[in-house]
Order: sequence, then C-alpha cells, then structure tokens
Amino acid sequence: MNTYDIIIKKLRLIIGNDHLILVILALFVGTIAGAAVIVFRESISIVQFGFYGSASERFFSNDNNSEWWQILIVPIFGGLLVGLIVQFFLPNKRPEGVADIIKASVQNGGRMSSRVGAAAAIISTISIGSGASVGREGPAVHLGASLAGWIGRRLNLDRSMMRTLLGCGVGAAVAASFNAPIAGTLFASEVIIGHYALRAFAPIVISSVAGTALSRVWFGNFPAFSLTETPLASFWEFPAFVALGLTSGIVAIIFMHSILLAQKLSQHSPLPLWIKPAIAGLVIGLCGIVFPEVLGVGYGITESALLVEISLGMLLVLAVVKIFATAISLGWGFSGGVFSPSLVIGALSGGAFGIVVTGLFPEYSSGPAAYTLIGMGAVAAAVLGAPISTTLIIFEMTGDYALMLGVMVAIVTASEITEQVYGRSFFSIQLKKQGIDLRNDYETEVMHAIHLKQLMKTDIELVSTNTNLQTVRFMLQNSYNRELFVLRNDGSLYGTISLGDLCEFAFDSTIDDLLFAGDVAQPQPIMLCEDDNLEVALKVLSESELGRIAVVKNFDNLAFIGYVTRADVLVAYNKALLESRHEEHGN
Repeated sequence: MNTYDIIIKKLRLIIGNDHLILVILALFVGTIAGAAVIVFRESISIVQFGFYGSASERFFSNDNNSEWWQILIVPIFGGLLVGLIVQFFLPNKRPEGVADIIKASVQNGGRMSSRVGAAAAIISTISIGSGASVGREGPAVHLGASLAGWIGRRLNLDRSMMRTLLGCGVGAAVAASFNAPIAGTLFASEVIIGHYALRAFAPIVISSVAGTALSRVWFGNFPAFSLTETPLASFWEFPAFVALGLTSGIVAIIFMHSILLAQKLSQHSPLPLWIKPAIAGLVIGLCGIVFPEVLGVGYGITESALLVEISLGMLLVLAVVKIFATAISLGWGFSGGVFSPSLVIGALSGGAFGIVVTGLFPEYSSGPAAYTLIGMGAVAAAVLGAPISTTLIIFEMTGDYALMLGVMVAIVTASEITEQVYGRSFFSIQLKKQGIDLRNDYETEVMHAIHLKQLMKTDIELVSTNTNLQTVRFMLQNSYNRELFVLRNDGSLYGTISLGDLCEFAFDSTIDDLLFAGDVAQPQPIMLCEDDNLEVALKVLSESELGRIAVVKNFDNLAFIGYVTRADVLVAYNKALLESRHEEHGN
C-alpha cells in the first residue's frame, strides 16, 4: 500500500463518507488547477515579452511596434520549438486538447497523464507566446484536467469519483481563465461529465469557486471585456437575431471544416513532423505582417470590434484571415484551443452583420456592438457544442445582461444548425475521427470503462502440448465445460481441445501413448487481451458465437492468464449500466 492509498484510507476512516471526501478533494483540485492556470497565463506573457517586448494580450492590435522581420521570424522559431517537443516528448506525436479530456472521461474513467499534460502546457505556452493564432483556454482546461486526473490516479479513486474529479479540474480551469465560476461549473458538467447530478455538481461548484478566488486575487475581479450595457432596442429585432444565429452556424462550420482540412493536408504532406509547425509559423508570420490583429489569442481585436472601431470591410477581411490563420496553426502542429479564436471570429462576423442590419433598420437595431456580442456567443457555442455554458461565459466575460435574450436565441439557432448539418461540436468531430461517437457515449463509456482483467476467471483445466491423450480424455470427461485450453511449455496459448476434436480417438485407447494434446488441439484459437474492454469482448463473442474465450497478457507473447464467458461479460455490462444511470440521476 503506497502513501496515497494510506491517505485515502485514513480520510475514509475519519470522514466515513465518499461524497464528503470528494468535496475536500474538489477544494484541493480547484486550488491546484487555479494556481496552474495563473502560472500558465503568466508563462505566456513571459514568452511573448521575450519574443516581442510586450506581455499584453492586446499587444497585436493596439501598440504593436515590432519590426516586420520580427513578426515573420518569431512564429517560425516558435513552431520549430513546438515541433521538436512534439516529436521527441509526446507519445502520441500530437498536441492534446479538450477532445482528449472527453475521451479520458468516456474511455479511461477520468485517468489522464500528468506528463503529457505538462508537455502540452509548455508547447501551448510557446505557441501562444510566439503569435500562433490559437486560444489559451483549451490548454488551460487540459492542464487542470491533467492535474485532477493525476491526483485521482494516485489516490486510486473509483471510476465515478475519478470522473467527477476530472470535472473539478476542468471547472476550476475554465473559471480561473474567464473569471467565471458559474460558466466553469456548467462547462464541466455539460461537456465533460455529461450530466448535472448533484453528486458531481456540488464538488465541481466548489472547485470552480476555488479556482475563481485564486484568479481574482492574482488578476483582479473584472470582466474580460469592459463594455457599457447595451439595452435591447425592440422585440421586432428577434428575426435579426435568428438570422445572425443562422449566419454564425455557417461561420462555425466553415471554421471547423477549415481546421480539419488543414489537418488533412498536413497528414498527407511528406514533410517530417517536427518541421510542420515551423512551416505554419512562416504562413502565420506572412499574414501577421499585413494583419497583425490575427496573431495570438486575439482579445484585442475582439474588444475593438465590440467598441465598433473597425469598418465593415475590415471586419470581413479579418474574419477570413483569422479563420485561415487558426486553421493553419492548429492543423499544422501548433498547440492551443479553439474557444478564443471562435470568440474573435464570432465578434468579427457578428460586428459585420450588425453594421449591415443597423444601416438597413436603424430604428429597430440595438447597434453593431450588440450584434458583435451576440455573434461571439453564437459562433463559440456552435464550435464548443456547449450552448448553456457559453451563454454564461459571454455574460460573465462582459457583464452585459440586457442582451442575454438575443444571445440565447442566436446560440440555440447556431448550435442547432451546426449539429444537424456538421456535427455536435468540434470536439465530437475530432473524437469521431478516432472512432468515438459521442451520440452513443453513454453505452460506450460503460463498455470502455471495464477491462477484461477485472472480470476474467482462472478456474479452468489446463494441459500442455505434450500431455498424453489418456490424460486429455479423462480431463475432458470430468470438465464442466467439456473444453480444455492447451498451453506451450512457456505458458503461451497454443489452442483448445473439446470432445468433438478427439473424433475417432475418443474411445481408441490403443494410441494413447502415440498422440498428445498438441496433435489433436485446434491451434490459433480466438482470444482476447487483458486490456480489451467490454465493447471488444461483446463484439468478438457475438461474431464467434463461443461461450467463452481465452484471455492472454498481450498478443505478442500470448501468455495465458484466464478466460471470460459470454454470461460474465453481459452481467458486467448490465451491472455497470445500472450503476451509471444511478450515478447520473444523483441517487
């Protein structure tokens, strides 16, 4: 028993309630995740200051005094550093993000690698600091989730507690990034956990509040964008909000498809992996020389759009260039999120829409700033697949409550259009490419969470390949399953023997000393690996129509370790499904 096992055992003895233990851990995780986000954001500022001489996140749109060659070279150098780290330090040879958190929640019971999380944070810091057109919130969320997953894994928590703790890390990271505790809580519940049961909701609330408290102590308590409240001009304006939602859905689809297209082009490129981010850096630098506003997180240009400081033509041009720059950045190897770029693109396209509407119907328009704000929320919600939490993020980022009705109408319209035409979210599309369909995530989560080593049996008769036929016949006659597994001398699986396999030798004892188990066995039987999950087992059992299947350590050495039966697999699946529904309803 290690130190962490002792800690959780003592907590159970003292408190005697797993839910209260989870609340305590949530407070701890929220504090750790909040502190990690602060370090992450400050690290971005340090890297950006080292490259460009300014630590401001609005640097590229306000007081950018960098030379053209600096804007060109820095992203290339940053891309080269990112490529080398990805090539030599990341096991999957790619940056990880929010989709990987969802995958960990669905398939791995909330377990994540802290080493990969730290490496992802480092390359995201370099990516954003060098000017790549990516967001900082996705990496911050991944960092918080990785820390929560590491803590839960060290404490050997069960699957339910692990997933909740993962949600705590995500909620705290979102809350600390946006100074938005309500949005952090709902984002974790809506996107990562997938339900709002009180058993998980309460710890996530505590964790999000802890992350927000640390963020406010360090950065101050104020919205990300300081705006004057914009009242709703008229209820006759709602058709325009619906039209903006439709437009935002189309923009979100173009944005997501552009990233996936860039990824596809990168995958088909013969260039080595480590050089691809540098190539992306060259393209980004060239764009930045003409349009420095598209570099980095982009909050400066977002604020300018909200303040109606940009002309209609420039809004449209910047929206197109921002989509292109973000697609190249993420598609060709830079690390970062999609939330900040979707906010920027939404603000630019919403602002352009607002200028047109205000020009056509000035007496019924709330003004271009209102449409800019609504466009931000609509595009971001469609990309993230999180309409509820995005609505609150927009409110908490701006402090503008007056337009929330318009925001909600546009968000619902954009989210519905995007889901029906393209996919539930950018993350669901990423996961679908990996063979994970979130439309069936409930049953998938149950089947992927249980591995065969958790339910296999070892109480079975075994024979070696050189066991004589008389012994084989005797063991088969006394075997409940009328089947034996045959092993080689090194313990690896050779085959199986049933009474039917003996055929004419079943009753002929004159050749008992001439034939052995290896001579009459069926070689190369169907088998499963101990790390296979219920989904794999059910598929193999269904296709083979066998009642039981051997389980081996791995498919390289075929070391036999046990077997599973069809009945055991079905019972385990039904039991896990009932427990998950019990958890979801908070009972």
